[in-house]
Amino acid sequence: MSDARPLSMTGPGFALVRNRFCEAGLIPAPPHLHPTHFADAAEAIRGWDGYEPTPLESLAWAAEMAGVAAVFYKDESPRFGLQSFKALGGAYAVGRLVEQWRAEGRDPARMIVCCASDGNHGRSVAWGAARYGCRAVVFVPRTMAPTRRAAIEALGATTVTVSGYDEGLKEAARQAEQNGWVVVSDTSYPGYEDIPQDVMAGYGLIAEEAAAQWDLPPTHLFLQAGVGGMAAALALRFQQLGVRARLVLCEAEGAACWFRSLAEGEWCAVASRGTIQAGLDCGEPSTVAWGMLHRHADVAARIGDARAEEAIRLLAHGLPVIEAGESAVAGLATLLTAGTSTTARDILGLDAQSRVFVLGSEGATDPDGFARVMAAS
Repeated sequence: MSDARPLSMTGPGFALVRNRFCEAGLIPAPPHLHPTHFADAAEAIRGWDGYEPTPLESLAWAAEMAGVAAVFYKDESPRFGLQSFKALGGAYAVGRLVEQWRAEGRDPARMIVCCASDGNHGRSVAWGAARYGCRAVVFVPRTMAPTRRAAIEALGATTVTVSGYDEGLKEAARQAEQNGWVVVSDTSYPGYEDIPQDVMAGYGLIAEEAAAQWDLPPTHLFLQAGVGGMAAALALRFQQLGVRARLVLCEAEGAACWFRSLAEGEWCAVASRGTIQAGLDCGEPSTVAWGMLHRHADVAARIGDARAEEAIRLLAHGLPVIEAGESAVAGLATLLTAGTSTTARDILGLDAQSRVFVLGSEGATDPDGFARVMAAS
């Protein structure tokens, strides 16, 4: 039976495209993301000093603006003091590597892990390296906010400047091969897919926490998709926990690789045009995430920076008061924009009974940038 919904729509700083290749079935679990892998990661992370579930806030004002029954905002800003959901993934993967080295009789102090990062993943890998007794090198884009770079270096990691995130991925792989380092990436590519699955397994704890926090499950997941690892991990883990919801992948307008890929029905890379949503400034979908979601994501959305900034201000002036970073709000901004459009609501399947989960993926990790956004209100 054909889907009668509109295929796409475009407006100022906002666009949607329905995945015409979407299928009804279950999201396939790759080899290292079965329920036992998520459960092992959750058990390990719950044992870390300082672990607390992050809050799931009910945003009544956002639900009213969007014309839906409920909006659940999972606020990751308190996560282990690192202000981001990525604290869960990179550090967990580093811990797994250190366990393997010790089991092989090798000294973790001789291990160097490396990665590319726009800020939060690098901070997690650096934190994990400090926690487990190895060293870290993080390749960072030249446009990175100084406070984000300083936060990585404060954990003992070495930072190396590159032109951008995608170039950092290539340089990390090159130097790892040359120097015997271990890449701990939050994205995957041909020939490199196991460690990113450990990173994704760490993210699954977010779904477990949320499922214990809401009264009724969501009908929609509006999740950020830079490379797509977090969205794929959460969608799969929610599915394993019995939650079946429409999946909307939300990207920065300046780096919408999933939008283009789902529109064309094949994996596509894009050249970044730049965005303040630094954590979403990624030009290539993760191969693992692509394999999981290219037939199971319902819609892709791209959101402009101005709309992201407005969502930040609304959170800061709403109840509860939430300080969010630029990469935290693509899902919320998509919902608030779509809620006022009959066509967008039709594409997304939104109505007055919809319950929408969004991930507040980071706090104000760049205080200067946050102040600039707030000053423009």
